[in-house]
Amino acid sequence: MVSDIDQKAINTIRTLAADVVFKADSGHPGAPMGLAPIAHTLFTQFLRANPKNPYFINRDRFLLSNGHACALQYILLHFLGYNLTMDDLKQFRQVGSKTPGHPERIDTEGVEVTTGPLGQGISNAVGMAAAEAHLAATYNRPGYNIIDNYIYVILGDGCLQEGVASEAASLAGHLQLGKLIAIYDDNHITIDGDTDVSFTEDVIKRFEAYGWHTQVINNGDTDIEDFKKAIVEAQKVTDKPSLIKVRTTIGYGSLNQGKEKVHGSPLKEDDIKQLKQKFGFDPEKTFQVDNDVYELYHKRAQQGAEYEKQWNELFEKYKKEYPKEANELIRRFSQKLPDGWEKALPRFKPSDSAAATRKMSETVLNALAGAIPELLGGSADLTGSNLTRWKDAVDFQPPSTGLGDYSGRYFRFGVREHGMFAFLNGMSAYGGIIPFGGTFLNFLTYGWGAARLSALSHCRVIYVMTHDSIGLGEDGPTHQPVETLALTRATPNMLTLRPADGNEVSGAYWVALQNKERPSVLALSRQGLPQLEGSSPESVHKGGYILQTDDKPQVIFVATGSEVTIAVDAHKKLKEQGIPSRVVSMPCTELFDEQPIEYKKQVIPSGTPVISIEALGTFGWDRYSHAHIGLHTFGTCGKVGDVYKHFGITSEHAVQKAKDVIEHFKKLGHVPELNVQL
Repeated sequence: MVSDIDQKAINTIRTLAADVVFKADSGHPGAPMGLAPIAHTLFTQFLRANPKNPYFINRDRFLLSNGHACALQYILLHFLGYNLTMDDLKQFRQVGSKTPGHPERIDTEGVEVTTGPLGQGISNAVGMAAAEAHLAATYNRPGYNIIDNYIYVILGDGCLQEGVASEAASLAGHLQLGKLIAIYDDNHITIDGDTDVSFTEDVIKRFEAYGWHTQVINNGDTDIEDFKKAIVEAQKVTDKPSLIKVRTTIGYGSLNQGKEKVHGSPLKEDDIKQLKQKFGFDPEKTFQVDNDVYELYHKRAQQGAEYEKQWNELFEKYKKEYPKEANELIRRFSQKLPDGWEKALPRFKPSDSAAATRKMSETVLNALAGAIPELLGGSADLTGSNLTRWKDAVDFQPPSTGLGDYSGRYFRFGVREHGMFAFLNGMSAYGGIIPFGGTFLNFLTYGWGAARLSALSHCRVIYVMTHDSIGLGEDGPTHQPVETLALTRATPNMLTLRPADGNEVSGAYWVALQNKERPSVLALSRQGLPQLEGSSPESVHKGGYILQTDDKPQVIFVATGSEVTIAVDAHKKLKEQGIPSRVVSMPCTELFDEQPIEYKKQVIPSGTPVISIEALGTFGWDRYSHAHIGLHTFGTCGKVGDVYKHFGITSEHAVQKAKDVIEHFKKLGHVPELNVQL
């Protein structure tokens, strides 16, 4: 039996969801109406959070993976007393509102992650559960469960059809993440109609095969007692993530309940009126919430505040007994890096041995691992190629496997690029962790949906992407990412760093770690590169800088990564022929763009022709250069040196190109301004 006030609150959610979407004339009313009993029960009886301090460390996390149902989440946050008013609900899907069309973690208090593309939320939840397990293993002490919270996530049929969810769910089962409780809204509807047309697998058997604990509730429309029992049972299972499959009716109470018509379109006005009459509401009133419903939720909010108070009292005792650990935890969740950490960054001299920038990345990670304990990461089954594991790293693994433990900081993600990236977003959003993940740069686009969300949701995630150009050689065009950096450089709030030597690798990590609200893509070479005269970690902060120059240069080479060496060789050859030139290393165009115009004109002055050199596509370089040495096609298979010669990416070609460009602009009589200086 459902109590009268619980039933009233559930029906209020249903009618309010209909009103919210109708006023906006846009949105998804069906899922909120169908999920109302489940979400109401979860928020009023299980979720431990304090709306007045929505980001206190040990709160339970709630994620709505089927983010199109966000009207439901906004209503619940409003009821509990988060910074979300009724006027905000009335501004649903409007410009500048706190209630956008899908949950955005930077717009709305109480929203933990940005979910829009299906499957991302459940995958973020896996990362959050791993973060909880790691921090608990690292900081909890006998009698002090400082980190002890659940990760609750609601997901739908669409989420389960996305490959990223399968990758993450498989990993979650392997990692035995018992604090993760997923609630599957089994309403049998997607945009195309009943799932009979496309999705008929046995989800429960699939998740059992992944190693999850599973339960089934056949009536989620009216039976909240079985759901409560299921949550309690899931909480008891500590060595497996849990999936609770709940059969619901989309658009429950609507004239079109159970049909795709209530999935992505507002209810008709007459339908809303009959809905309200059916549930005992005045059909002429809109946005109606009675005080007793608010009182019910505010009582839960008070319980959340008391929960935080008890935690704060426990933490004060913990601080006295374990001051070092307590201060570290506070520092980590405040996103403050350890004092003096940058002193651990390696510095290189021109006399040091040549090495691939992926190898120098390994050197930097070895140096930083002890200095920055919140730096966690791994590789998508390419540890030996990405070189992402430091010498004394312990693997994050279930202790029962004997392969590591939850205090470990290195992750074996398996061949799951997309799942890895979404996992990293979840870890970043949980707090107290700076995550990184490695794969080949070409496979960044395998997981691009999650990488894009890193930028959109301001997550500090470091993408360690090796094998970054046609320098990959024999693996051929399928593995040579000629177009990928054009995509990352075009993406707002994302840094693309392609270092040329060891100092620039150190600088790239420096930049990535200091940017708290931007993900960074580190594009690293497979082939060996010399340590360059004139480079430094500090210079990377400017994005582009003068590496080497003659007085009054007649031509400027702007290069990145492995091609800076080619530019330096061309610079030397031109000097021998009496032609002054300049080499500008451009490890990060985004940071260069942010510099004052005076600095940019100092590095790339007006009136001097500029040639870009990069062993990738030339798209986008017209902002910085008048002529380009690069690719207009996909790559090709062959020895690295032969591939570079095939595409004319050599110092000899650069010298000839420079002479031709100088002569061309002499005949033209002027050198056009570049867009980057506007």
